[in-house]
Amino acid sequence: MQTEIIPEFLQTPEGQEADTILRACVHCGFCTATCPTYQLLGDELDGPRGRIYQIKQVLEGRTPTRITQLHLDRCLTCRSCETTCPSGVRYARLADIGRDLVESRVKRPLGEKLLRRALVKLVPHPTRFGALVTSGKIAKPLLPTTLKAKIPTPRPAGTWPAPAGKRRMLALAGCVQSVTTPATNAAAARILSRLGIDLLEAPEAGCCGAAAYHLNAQAEGLEAMRRNIDAWWPHVQSGAEAILINASGCGVMVKEYGELLRRDPQYADKAERIAALARDPVEVLAEMDLEPLGRPGLGRKVAFHTPCTLQHGQQLNGRVEPILTRLGFILTPVPEAHLCCGSAGTYSLTQPALSKQLRDRKITALEAGAPELIATANVGCQLHLEAATPTPVVHWLELLDTA
Repeated sequence: MQTEIIPEFLQTPEGQEADTILRACVHCGFCTATCPTYQLLGDELDGPRGRIYQIKQVLEGRTPTRITQLHLDRCLTCRSCETTCPSGVRYARLADIGRDLVESRVKRPLGEKLLRRALVKLVPHPTRFGALVTSGKIAKPLLPTTLKAKIPTPRPAGTWPAPAGKRRMLALAGCVQSVTTPATNAAAARILSRLGIDLLEAPEAGCCGAAAYHLNAQAEGLEAMRRNIDAWWPHVQSGAEAILINASGCGVMVKEYGELLRRDPQYADKAERIAALARDPVEVLAEMDLEPLGRPGLGRKVAFHTPCTLQHGQQLNGRVEPILTRLGFILTPVPEAHLCCGSAGTYSLTQPALSKQLRDRKITALEAGAPELIATANVGCQLHLEAATPTPVVHWLELLDTA
């Protein structure tokens, strides 16, 4: 694609990066076939090709409007288009650049502005978010049905094995996961302990930075990344061999620390090292002898939902299922497995109507094979799906944890 980006933008690092990404796009349209919002709305401007064109127009000097902003807001950043693209267009990075640019030039309605700011100030902070969840549980009988469904089911974490002087890995506690599904990391710690690995959390580490960064509060997102690097660095220096990230959405973000902080002279090298150490649990377990775990499946039927951040963001599609099969679970078929469930971080709150349509479609697909359980790999998907189905929804690591 040819570009004529105006000097105001082309002289900036982000403008130059956007220009490179745009020039890789051949406008073939393959991406529209796998875009969830295009599938729902049938509007070219609500597909990747249309959004790329709108960002290009802004970079070439056209004044963005509220309509431009709306089309970019509707994007889930699921990255399905990146998996489909034959030219390797880095759409998600272009979307971040374009959204930030439009955000600074288009005034949002007050309600939207307040909601997004509240999300930035609450979600990435476990203490604040935890207080909000606790308040929601207390007031649950008085809440409207739509809000009641968003109050997570309490999940006791269980015991966390004491370090035994074995191989060491770090775990990201995160923000939403640490409050709503602490059983995920605890299950990982018990599993890895049986396989000869100590799993530790660095108390000073928190949100991966994605919540703020993808709501166009990019400076706050970058600061969260720096805090995590500072918290992890002493452990890395003392021999931690990996950073295990059990929420696939956080995993994508941490694996991109090196890229996002590459212009920060104080953090660039450290960020690159942290990104190289980031691992999804499937990357760790796929390389190990799992015989000590036995066969916890016992023929139980499970529908596995592969989050977009696992299959498109981290390109680890099809990696969890063989492990589950190996451990005795029977996987039920899931049609349209490439499509997003509609969670997408805070998308279910900022775009509730579209999110609900995508979730209903995903639930239908997951329940098609009459599973006993639905398993996934990301806390956002887990909470989003469980609010709409009586079928239990768990993180797949919990299936392996029979302790």
